[in-house]
Amino acid sequence: MSSDYEYSDEDVDYYDDEDEDMLSPQDDDSDPSDEEMDMDTFGDDFKVPQRAARKSYEVEHESLPQAAVVKLKAADIEHISGIFGVDASTASLLLRYMNWNKERLIEKYMDNASAVSVAAGISPPPKAPASSSAAGPERSQGTSSGARSAPAPKPEPFVCPICFDDSQTAFSALSCDHRFCAGCWNAYITSKIREEGEHAIRCMAEGCSTIAPDPFIHTALGAGSATRERFNELLVRHFVSSNPNLKYCPYPSCTYTVSCPAAASKSALTTIVPTVICGADATPPHKFCFGCAIDSDHRPVICGVAKMWLKKCRDDSETANWIKSNTKECAKCQSTIEKNGGCNHMTCKKCKHEFCWVCMGPWSEHGTAWYSCNRYDEKAGVDARDAQSRSRVSLERYLHYYNRWANHEQSAKLSLELYNKTEKKMEEMQITSELTWIEVQFMKKAVDEVEKCRMTLKWTYAMAYYLEKSNEKELFEDNQRDLEQAVEELSELLESPIDADAISTLRQKVTDKAVYVSKRNEIMLEDTAKGFLEGRWTWNVSVEGFD
Repeated sequence: MSSDYEYSDEDVDYYDDEDEDMLSPQDDDSDPSDEEMDMDTFGDDFKVPQRAARKSYEVEHESLPQAAVVKLKAADIEHISGIFGVDASTASLLLRYMNWNKERLIEKYMDNASAVSVAAGISPPPKAPASSSAAGPERSQGTSSGARSAPAPKPEPFVCPICFDDSQTAFSALSCDHRFCAGCWNAYITSKIREEGEHAIRCMAEGCSTIAPDPFIHTALGAGSATRERFNELLVRHFVSSNPNLKYCPYPSCTYTVSCPAAASKSALTTIVPTVICGADATPPHKFCFGCAIDSDHRPVICGVAKMWLKKCRDDSETANWIKSNTKECAKCQSTIEKNGGCNHMTCKKCKHEFCWVCMGPWSEHGTAWYSCNRYDEKAGVDARDAQSRSRVSLERYLHYYNRWANHEQSAKLSLELYNKTEKKMEEMQITSELTWIEVQFMKKAVDEVEKCRMTLKWTYAMAYYLEKSNEKELFEDNQRDLEQAVEELSELLESPIDADAISTLRQKVTDKAVYVSKRNEIMLEDTAKGFLEGRWTWNVSVEGFD
């Protein structure tokens, strides 16, 4: 029986231990079976739903807006400032020198505070003692009695060593005491920030290694300056880039940061695929890999294998360009056919021959238990004896996997066109039936599911290419086959013409198939993730290649 009541965590008032005492039964001799009977009487209607457990292929992460990152940075500065007894600007320079590694900074600073301060540009290096003059100390000249003392010499006007303007009245210097006028400081600091993106700005004097502290830079730039805001942004970016637990969202103009401690070490990337989503309110959501520079979801394959595959595709670019061609010839009448949709079920307009775009085999074989379009025949390379034959077999094997990888990538890129077609079909359904606009959203949800599953399928072929032949690989390819077959069936339903009399039937078929496809995709990701954690996968390349 379905429940008429749904509860969220926000609707439930949790109680503490004291409240639990108040709720405990007064009679200790009560039969627990009575309580169980009461719960069974109510059934599932009043049970509070539990939080969904994290799946094996998901990683725990936290999305942080810019303000939260600034608070984390300020907390580290306050921590070091309290331990060393220095002001916040000095603590900031020390942390930036050690790339925000607090533990290493404390160890080095406690060992030799002066050396660390000099290396961090906080204080100038100690000056060498002046050598004594060979002529001995200079004797003071006395004055005769009654003679008037000479007047004190008039101080010479300050001349800026940069612009040589002796009319300047405002000048400043760092701890090294190299003085420059305010105009030169402003122009120099602005150039360093704007043109070079520098956050550690040294003194203008030649050979001086003293770093300007943050208050000095803020004063030189003035309040409300856009350059000052840019400088503060550079400090935050340096903090994020130095922290292995943090990473900026790679999407343009997005200011969110993601924290994922589980993927901070390289060793962890051999067992997990750290796909994360930033907290930006975007459609589709900003999803990317925390562990590598691939700005997309490359599950189920781990980062090292994904990078190896992309490098191989770049190295074989000419072959890849040829294979990614959008046209093929019909196997029956040799007519040139162009693919204009995501579905791989092709029909030649000339001879009506139905075939698979991927393997060019008859489509009639793809709806039966004999479907094996995804599997490469490893026996083809057994009889290759000479080097030329082995090279040809190796190329054919690569093309088998690359062709399918590129095909799913191309189909995913055609999703925009599929979205437009689906939206027109949704409008047509709304006109020719009694369904509302909300009720026809099942079509859009199905397209979303197809696009997501094609991304999964795309990367399964990269993983299958590097998997050693074994029973585990066969099971992997069985899951891959089931998912691919289901996706093709759903794609065909989405691209089929609308029949006004069968809209309700189509709706049921699309909804059921989309649910099935989603479950097959989850099985694929879940089993692969568990295989990494259990060490089930063996590779046909050395592990060193994953670094």
